[in-house]
Amino acid sequence: MLNRIRRLFDQPDRALASLQRPDRLHLAAAVLMLEAAGLDDSVTAEETGRIHALVRSRFGLDTAEADDLLASAAKVAEGPAQWHRFTSTLADAFDYDERVQLIEMLWEVAYADGELHHLESSLLRRVGGLLYVSDRDRGEAQRRVKAKLGLPQGPALPE
Repeated sequence: MLNRIRRLFDQPDRALASLQRPDRLHLAAAVLMLEAAGLDDSVTAEETGRIHALVRSRFGLDTAEADDLLASAAKVAEGPAQWHRFTSTLADAFDYDERVQLIEMLWEVAYADGELHHLESSLLRRVGGLLYVSDRDRGEAQRRVKAKLGLPQGPALPE
């Protein structure tokens, strides 16, 4: 995995297409998480730590693999917003429950700093639609994350 992901530093677009399925899916999910973290114009240590922990636990990566994945995702995310391409890749590859789990991961990133920025909420709404996750299941995922992080429950989906 490390060598395949490292190719992204040289030619991000070509390397992405040549990645094998699990690596491509991991990269797509990591890019979306980094996008969610950066929407409020500041990526906190809490958000970065949460993303690292999520990719390690959900994708079964060791620390070095997670570091390489996130470095590659950051490189890809530097370019123009291409998250539509990544959501399409994930929607085609993941079953419904896996897409809901991804939405839950994105909520964890959005709430990692203890608050939800309106742009983060907007991204989750758009990504949820592109992944064909119902508003109800997106809201349920948000409630689970808020409970897990000990945040007040209030309205599930901001207006």
